Amino acid sequence: MINNSLQHPPLRSDIKTRRRKSRVVHRFVERNLIHRISYDKYREKVRKVYGGRRGAMLTKFSSISGHLQFGERLLRKRRFDPSGLRNILDIGSGAGQILGHLLKYADSYAQLTGIDISYKMLGRAQRRLKSTRVRLIAADLAQLPFPDSFFDCVTCGYVLEHLPDAYTGLAEISRVMTPGGRLLLFATEDSFSGAWTSRLWTCRTYNRRDLLGTCEELGLTLTQELWFTRMHRLFRAGGICVELTKSESSHSASPPISQCATLDGHSTVK
Repeated sequence: MINNSLQHPPLRSDIKTRRRKSRVVHRFVERNLIHRISYDKYREKVRKVYGGRRGAMLTKFSSISGHLQFGERLLRKRRFDPSGLRNILDIGSGAGQILGHLLKYADSYAQLTGIDISYKMLGRAQRRLKSTRVRLIAADLAQLPFPDSFFDCVTCGYVLEHLPDAYTGLAEISRVMTPGGRLLLFATEDSFSGAWTSRLWTCRTYNRRDLLGTCEELGLTLTQELWFTRMHRLFRAGGICVELTKSESSHSASPPISQCATLDGHSTVK
């Protein structure tokens, strides 16, 4: 006798129940500190995390997880092609992982700027990169110290997770991008592995559909979804990795003038 239960896919109600249970587990695992304390206190906590042992091990963690090698492959295989770009901003440069890829694969005339809120991480990036092509600046994604329409490309690797909501950071990214500019965005997804990532790095996670909806609101149109490997695509793993383009008709207002210091002590004023 054939078991009829094996002939049909799960009912939609069963799938919804599983997803609901999964979301409950994620909420239990995810460290939602960012919504429990003030942003100023949270930002200081993040500085301590990245300025301490975990930050010192960031490159090794990236290598063990495969993110360092997979990220490099995206540019090496030209799945995200930086050719022809002239002015690139890397947000949340950390130990310089993405900047290192850009030094290899962007054109030699491209100007590279990296920002991070942690002076210690910027120091690590400087020592690791050993390049005079890169300008490193201590700055906050919530208020970027650059003029409107300044960069033709922005890379942002796992930084939005350290803001209470994505809109603030994405609005600033959109503001400093030229119309037609490109954004390479990595973000921690609201998956089970993402929830554990939030525990390790004291960050939040994002729903893919909601995040792309916010991008669309701000004139950042999805160009392509990127996956590190075919296995990552099959299992929807590896977090959110997308390329977006700023609409030609998109305009953003300038926030108040701000000032921040470069790693060598000079100031950058917009």
